[in-house]
Amino acid sequence: MIYLLFFLLAGTTLTVLLWNAAEMVQPEENPLGDRLDELQSQALVSAQRAARRKSTGRGVDRFLDVVGKMPQGAEWLHNSERLLHRAGFRRKYALVVHVVLTLLFVLLLTSLMWWVELNNPVTSKLIGIIVALLLGFLLPNIVLERLVKRYRRKLQEALPDTVDLLGIVLGTGLALDQAMMRVSEEMQYIYPALADEFGTVVMQVRAGQERTTAFQQLVRRTGLEDIKSLAAMIVQSEKFGTSLAQALKVYADALRTRRRLAAEAAVGKAGIKMLFPIVIFILPVLFIITLVPGLLSVLQDLKILGSPR
Repeated sequence: MIYLLFFLLAGTTLTVLLWNAAEMVQPEENPLGDRLDELQSQALVSAQRAARRKSTGRGVDRFLDVVGKMPQGAEWLHNSERLLHRAGFRRKYALVVHVVLTLLFVLLLTSLMWWVELNNPVTSKLIGIIVALLLGFLLPNIVLERLVKRYRRKLQEALPDTVDLLGIVLGTGLALDQAMMRVSEEMQYIYPALADEFGTVVMQVRAGQERTTAFQQLVRRTGLEDIKSLAAMIVQSEKFGTSLAQALKVYADALRTRRRLAAEAAVGKAGIKMLFPIVIFILPVLFIITLVPGLLSVLQDLKILGSPR
């Protein structure tokens, strides 16, 4: 049992390390730079790259098709791709990397479990392999969901300042697309996640997509209610011709108020959360420090009194 817990802990640690490594080497999205590079490329180089992408894409598609034919494989691929998009991983091969790492982790856990249960009965081996398969598929999804929450937290923290800056830039007379691109450039080194999202929306609109559709895709990618409200406000303001700069200023103030209230609520909950560690870890140690010396002294005195003279 000890070996089993050790290997499970080692596998969990390996999963977290692999996902952190994948996140560190993940290149940042730069829609504008990608578009400029594509336009400045020569026709021959573009054709060669397209041919290589096509040949590579066929192999990737075949691999994903094979995985999708597994039991519940198509649903797993769909959910994984949705979580990857919401975690900020939108490169073409993000899903393939996720699938390969997950399958390797499942194979590793299954092998370790088989080695641990080598001398045990067949029933024990079967139960161990089932547990390894379940953990192998569940742990990467848990890590991915944590990455989604962290990405959403970054967007939520960046939203008030970004909305405020967008309202200021709109007040100078720039159009909405130009203002969003300027805000994306200014916020690139402070809040890169939300800056990339704004840059993606602008590039989609410039490519010919309707602004409403671009903002709907932004809402689906992020999954945040505040961004949904922001998108609805921008679309309605453009549709009815109302002042967007003033509306964004009021909305930014509301976001700051909400963030302050959330911080105050977190501070209020801190005392209750600290109650359990204090009762479980600090008070027993305090009792031992204060009572044990007195008990030892009393026992020593009783021993002295009870000893024959």
